[in-house]
Amino acid sequence: MIKETQQQHWNIPPSAPACMDYHLEAVDYRSDGAMLLAASSLTGRLWMGSLWVYKNPSSAPNEGFCTAGVQTEAGVVDAKWVTDTGILVASDSGAVEFWELSENETLIVNKFCRYEHEDIVSKVCVLAGGLQVVSGSMDCSVKVWDLQTQMVLNSYRAHTRDVVCVASSPTEEALFLSCSRDGKVLLWDRRNPKPASWLDVGVPDCSPTSLAWHSQQTDTVAVGDEDGNVSVRKLQNPESIQTSAVHTHYVTGLAFSSHGYCFQLTELMFHL
Repeated sequence: MIKETQQQHWNIPPSAPACMDYHLEAVDYRSDGAMLLAASSLTGRLWMGSLWVYKNPSSAPNEGFCTAGVQTEAGVVDAKWVTDTGILVASDSGAVEFWELSENETLIVNKFCRYEHEDIVSKVCVLAGGLQVVSGSMDCSVKVWDLQTQMVLNSYRAHTRDVVCVASSPTEEALFLSCSRDGKVLLWDRRNPKPASWLDVGVPDCSPTSLAWHSQQTDTVAVGDEDGNVSVRKLQNPESIQTSAVHTHYVTGLAFSSHGYCFQLTELMFHL
């Protein structure tokens, strides 16, 4: 009876890896709730990664219940949904990759892989409209890409150290944020001749590590830093900064809920 139940539910796609890599690197949710997971091995002579899609997120990270999965040739640092079938990937090889679901969402196919950065791509984000994306890298640069032409539209070097996070405005295609180990958070507006402006987040002596832009209150952003502080502010009102020492470790991720709350992850490692 147990074997029959397992056979009914265990249905790993033929193209998916046999097992998930040990280190979970990124999680993103599609509008219908489907979960995208990115993982990396970070062991052995060759560091590889993998992408996994779960229509039922409660089944993750069990490989046997994934909808689709694929092994990547390098470690995956970050991954984001682009529309309903596209997947944007930041690679530790220095590449920005675009993958797409096909075959009734049971297969993940690589559409392009471009090596425009000179070091690890640390973060990616999708600009409003879904046609352009941003990548930040340990080579200190930020690049804006056009997905249709697979080309870099703009390349910026306003940071002097590793770019660790990027986040996009939910409504304005020209606006995005970046932060770096140089201690700066920059607000970018590509409509301006000098697109970058410094954003005060109220903690001058701590390096920012993560960013989030509120999807409903579009003038609200959050910044996490290396000492575990989280700052929330209105872009048009510097006096609105609210900072809380909510963690004792490096903040690795931030997200706003639909109710307006800000959720955080720290550097405490989560392994399978």
